[in-house]
Amino acid sequence: MKKPSDNPADPFKKALAEATKVMADDPELSVSYTVDPSGLTGDAMRLPQVSRRMSRDEVLLARGTADALALRHKYHDAQTHARYVPPGDMARDIYEAMETARCEAMGARDMPGTAGNIDAKIGNDAARSGFDSISDRAEAPLGHAAGYLVRHLATGRDLPAGARNVMELWQGFIEEQAGGTLDGLQEALSDQAEFARFARQVITDLGYGDQLGDDPDMDDDQQDDQDEQSEDEEQQDDSGDEQSQDQSGEADPEQTQEDQQDAAEAQVSMDEMADQDMGDEADLPDGEAPLEPPPPAPLSDADPDYKAYETEFDEEIAAEDLAEPVELERLRAYLDQQLEPLKGAVSRLANKLQRRLQAQQNRSWEFDLEEGILDAGRLARVVANPTTPLSFKREKDMEFRDTVVTLLLDNSGSMRGRPISIAAICADVLARTLERCDVKVEILGFTTRAWKGGQSREKWLGNGRPQQPGRLNDLRHIVYKRADAPWRRTRPNLGLMMKEGLLKENIDGEALEWAHRRMGMRPEARKILMVISDGAPVDDSTLSVNPANYLEKHLRDVIAMIEKKRMVELLAIGIGHDVTRYYDRAVTITDVEQLAGAMTEQLAALFDNDPRARARFLGIKKAG
Repeated sequence: MKKPSDNPADPFKKALAEATKVMADDPELSVSYTVDPSGLTGDAMRLPQVSRRMSRDEVLLARGTADALALRHKYHDAQTHARYVPPGDMARDIYEAMETARCEAMGARDMPGTAGNIDAKIGNDAARSGFDSISDRAEAPLGHAAGYLVRHLATGRDLPAGARNVMELWQGFIEEQAGGTLDGLQEALSDQAEFARFARQVITDLGYGDQLGDDPDMDDDQQDDQDEQSEDEEQQDDSGDEQSQDQSGEADPEQTQEDQQDAAEAQVSMDEMADQDMGDEADLPDGEAPLEPPPPAPLSDADPDYKAYETEFDEEIAAEDLAEPVELERLRAYLDQQLEPLKGAVSRLANKLQRRLQAQQNRSWEFDLEEGILDAGRLARVVANPTTPLSFKREKDMEFRDTVVTLLLDNSGSMRGRPISIAAICADVLARTLERCDVKVEILGFTTRAWKGGQSREKWLGNGRPQQPGRLNDLRHIVYKRADAPWRRTRPNLGLMMKEGLLKENIDGEALEWAHRRMGMRPEARKILMVISDGAPVDDSTLSVNPANYLEKHLRDVIAMIEKKRMVELLAIGIGHDVTRYYDRAVTITDVEQLAGAMTEQLAALFDNDPRARARFLGIKKAG
């Protein structure tokens, strides 16, 4: 017989989960309570944790989050949503916020009791984002404002203070630009496809129509007809050209002779000009010939054929430039709160690593030398026998002295939630630990600036979609901690990984080459590069118009280049993804909770003097 739980919050959590399944109209829905960010993935819903105290704020937030996610599960169709979603950042933010508002408005219409609960969630989210203190419209997110306004107009309800503040900052502008379109809001609410078209029109009215991409409603047959019409016109043009040539061939012989004479004279004139040009070149002294501009340097040292359609929109940016200091502190506090249960285990592993490194430090002395530091422990022999020479000692230079470690973290969307949280806190703790042992640490992240292509793709579309364009997204390489920066000054930066909307696509090859290039400029004698990723390189916009293995091949080429140069010791950790097919020295973990142990053991093995220990942890076959 199962023992009843003594947690007073359990009956409430069970009742809320059952009510959520009924509201979502899905009895198979899985509902869990976790410290991870709330969300809905397929048939699995994550709700905020409710403590034993069951405070009023905890209960209201859990109810509001459950209602909001249940309504989205009930009224939202992912395929329809994906068909109409815009590729541009701002357009997508507006589109997503409006769709969320539609689902919540539908719930308020059909189940009025949900409105108050969702108000509590909106108020909590707005307060956590600091919306109530914003006074300048430029600081208020337009996407949130559009979603709040749609919910306000659809339900007639007042919004919580922070959300109302953001809405009112933009309300005049939105109504001025899209007032006519907003009049059709009520008619579009019930039909998601119709509402998606409505939202795209609002986006156009607000001046972001260039971010909408292709019209998803364009009929394929109509497009085929247009293509056939274009082909017919080309054939007609070709036929007309051939007909003109035939008619020219049948023209009056005298006229033809005149044309031939004119052509001959034109050819003579061109030949004379060419001879004159050649004469000018011949007059130049040796070594004074006109120099052609050198060809542009290849984008990648590993693969000269790898290219990007446009690089002017790429960015390498410091973490502190992507968020205000106040927001970074808030995100860092949120990160610490999410991982409080795990921090103890990670710290214990880090202390274990530190003890192993310091133990090597303590054994790194050479004794009985003729010069160096006086060995006070052996002075007793000199006192007992004055003829005994003084003994000196000298500290050895250990392998981990004069060393820099770079942690390169995958900041792709698939890392969202617990994986990125654990990666951030592990990097943070290891940076602090290695700094105590005089090992410098650099922490880098890589993602893209947009989903499914950014300004590079828009430029490619505007230029007529040339074939084989190469990489079609804008890179974002983030420096969370420079190697020379002390840990205490950069501690808040890792909270940036918790920022909503930061994690997008992952183009691993260029990120790895970027990190390797940075390490090459470091003065340290030993360089270690650790990559943490949860999947193969993926960028939909690039892979849709290039060979399917375009990004993966480049990653393999970069790894081969790094291994060949041997300037950097490269190792990798795959989270639920077999990275051993890319990296020679790699481990794959199936549970993200194992990340801290894998990182510390790999680093400890690198610093271990025993080659067998290195082989055990790094997967190196024993020589001989």
